[in-house]
Amino acid sequence: MTTLKDRLQDDLTTAIKARDELRSSTLRLTLSAIATEEVAGKSARQLSDDEVQKVIAREAKKRREAAQAFAEGGRTDQAERERAEGEALAEYLPKQLSDEELSAIVAEAVKEAAAGGAEGPRAMGAVMKIVNPKIAGRAEGGRVAAEVKRLLAG
Repeated sequence: MTTLKDRLQDDLTTAIKARDELRSSTLRLTLSAIATEEVAGKSARQLSDDEVQKVIAREAKKRREAAQAFAEGGRTDQAERERAEGEALAEYLPKQLSDEELSAIVAEAVKEAAAGGAEGPRAMGAVMKIVNPKIAGRAEGGRVAAEVKRLLAG
């Protein structure tokens, strides 16, 4: 079975052969970030698929933030490129939860936390502890935190 990193490298080779500059540069930067993560720390190691997925998610988030910054600065051409790079990386990430799915998971976690005695805005940590393993990279942390705050306040 091929790993996610192997798939990225195979797709990079395909993109280079197809002369797809945007995709090949995006995959090169992502593989570079993965390699950097692998040698960070006291000893080099191979990243698991989950760890590679976290690196890809971090890279995709950088692209979204950069696209927003370029758009606010009036650099629409650069913003479009960043969005396109983010979309290329999105292919390697799990499908994101819809607002309804996220709301249902958070509502269930709020009930679970309330059963454990945690209620009100101070229960945020307890609810997040329950929610995070369930969403596992399928929703951005900011979205999750906003939904938890909304349900705890309401």
